[in-house]
Amino acid sequence: MRYDVIGDVHGCISELHTLFSKLGYGRYERIFVHPDGRIPVFLGDITDRGPYSTAMIQLVYEMVLNHQKAYYVPGNHCNKLYRYFLGNNVQVRHGLETTVTEYKNLPQSEQQSVKKQFMELYEQAPLYLELHDVNAIAAHAGIKEHYIGRYDKKVRSFVLYGDVTGGVYDDGRPVRRDWAQHYKGDRWIVYGHTPVMEPRTVHKTINIDTGCVFGNALTAFRLPEEQTVSVRSDQSFVPEKFQYVD
Repeated sequence: MRYDVIGDVHGCISELHTLFSKLGYGRYERIFVHPDGRIPVFLGDITDRGPYSTAMIQLVYEMVLNHQKAYYVPGNHCNKLYRYFLGNNVQVRHGLETTVTEYKNLPQSEQQSVKKQFMELYEQAPLYLELHDVNAIAAHAGIKEHYIGRYDKKVRSFVLYGDVTGGVYDDGRPVRRDWAQHYKGDRWIVYGHTPVMEPRTVHKTINIDTGCVFGNALTAFRLPEEQTVSVRSDQSFVPEKFQYVD
């Protein structure tokens, strides 16, 4: 099988359409399909901050669950939206407010449909995806080698939120360790979560969150080819949102 792992979309559905076109996908009814049977893999954080979060929920639901033409793993924003739909007391900020506003502006019947679709999508998603045929793992914020095969609370926190220290920067962003520097495995770890200006490869890890919602690019990593494909973002550029690391 051949895969196209897609970084954090965050409601930027127009850029996703452009990326699918560049990757050779065609639109059939309400989904995108590749003529060679390639499988898209969404790396989580499909909603929040961008302009079309509810449309992203509908598209990913159709592709993953209704048609079985794509895979999806959740991200931290997905986790927060799920808890919001459960009725938990979550803070509606850091991007969630854009999705909630969109959701509340829908007709009542469509609200129920979108909520049901997202909750089903989230509940059926694996925490991370092992792509054995291309020797790779797709995990939203990455995964340490010795965590692979585990699904406990510690691993769940790492995969969704990254290797956080518990500290925060002045702007409120959590301080994260650069776990990729210590990865020594032979499987590709394809992840996103932390925006970078260019796809960042360290050992056999690659961060493909190139900050589409912050005005840079939307990126896919093709396997087994080990190639990145990107399209420019239509959003306003916010330079302070990017992590600059060697």
